[in-house]
Amino acid sequence: MRTKRGFTLVEIMIVVAIIALLAAIAIPNLLRARLNANESAAVSALRTVSAAAISYRSVNATYPTNLAALSGSVPPYIDAVLGAGAKQGYSFILTGVTNTFTATARPQTFQTTGVRSFFVDESGVIRWTSADAAATVDSAALD
Repeated sequence: MRTKRGFTLVEIMIVVAIIALLAAIAIPNLLRARLNANESAAVSALRTVSAAAISYRSVNATYPTNLAALSGSVPPYIDAVLGAGAKQGYSFILTGVTNTFTATARPQTFQTTGVRSFFVDESGVIRWTSADAAATVDSAALD
């Protein structure tokens, strides 16, 4: 009497096909979730930059001229990673003069690390834009 040892080629092919099907469904969802997380982190970082710039102005009577001014203060208003201008797939730029400042967050690799760019000024309202749209106030980004 023969005993069955191992799997047949057909059984292995079925298992591989099932795994490939599950991967084809799961990978795009995983990539989209990462992209959404990057965008949420960019909005949060811009909120932090906006609050830090307003706090900086209350002490120094002028808005900071760049992110390094916020991260180089003692004590620092923002962390050194954000002060370097890049965090979680986004590049950040802050420009300021006496009575105004603007801060932007742009994806480092469009369509991979993010699909929207964000902007905030002294008003504190975060606006976003995509490659083919004008700046818009996004109530979901403000929550």
